[in-house]
Amino acid sequence: MIGTEAITGIDHLLVGVRDLEAARGAWTKLGFTLTPRGRHIGWGTANYCAMFAQDYVELLGIVDAQQFTNNLDRFLETGEGLMGVALAAEDADMAAKLLAQQGIEIEGPRDLARTLELPEGTVEPAFRLVHLPGSAAPGLAAFICQHLTPELIRQALWLEHPNGARRIVSVTAVVADPAAGAVAYGALFGEHRVAVGDRVVTVEAGPATLRFVSIDTLRGELPGSVALPDSPLPWLAVTRLAVAESAATAAYLRGAGVAFHQDSAGILRVGPEQTCGLILEMVQDVVAES
Repeated sequence: MIGTEAITGIDHLLVGVRDLEAARGAWTKLGFTLTPRGRHIGWGTANYCAMFAQDYVELLGIVDAQQFTNNLDRFLETGEGLMGVALAAEDADMAAKLLAQQGIEIEGPRDLARTLELPEGTVEPAFRLVHLPGSAAPGLAAFICQHLTPELIRQALWLEHPNGARRIVSVTAVVADPAAGAVAYGALFGEHRVAVGDRVVTVEAGPATLRFVSIDTLRGELPGSVALPDSPLPWLAVTRLAVAESAATAAYLRGAGVAFHQDSAGILRVGPEQTCGLILEMVQDVVAES
């Protein structure tokens, strides 16, 4: 199975935003330390990233609509929010080879670089990407990412967040039929990493989890105070992050004037109106408790 050999988990999540500087302000208020602005070379897109030790969240916006935007403009026609998942690989070429052996039609590997505007000068983080067809990763809009210069984007100061965020725990996608993608994700990650339940399908993606649910299931999981946008399916709805201490995170959010809901299980939820379109959950990191 390719998942046990080439794909190691989630590398990062992409959040499409209409106003990149406003998104930077919103996520700074949420308590995230963001990298300096990056600009994709040859493209009309730029980003800010909330970096964690092994993964990260990318805020992606258009800064030059006359250049290639990789369909970000089309995504933003229906709203902001989670628009894709980058899967991690140490060797993109090996991943591409294994996918091809399974008859999956991929695009790439291709190289991509971006400028990163540091105080001491501009550097160019580089990546090698393999794009997956929708049939290989239904509901996710996924691609595979290998970092060629990881030291440029994981500087120590960027890994410390005032809200205590440490890593991605899960991503929840709303789909018409959660069970329909089980076979495809078994091919990517291994059948033993896919669990099909009555109302949810889960995929172990390294240390994180991919969840696929129906809209009715999602409504049942969320408190009534969280407003759900009328988004077309499939829809990447929820990002759950682990924090060092949930009590400290709650205190930070209150102090920053961020409205949130905390349920009986201690899950902190911030609605999409404050996060650029996604439902953000923060939970106590079990690693922090050990």
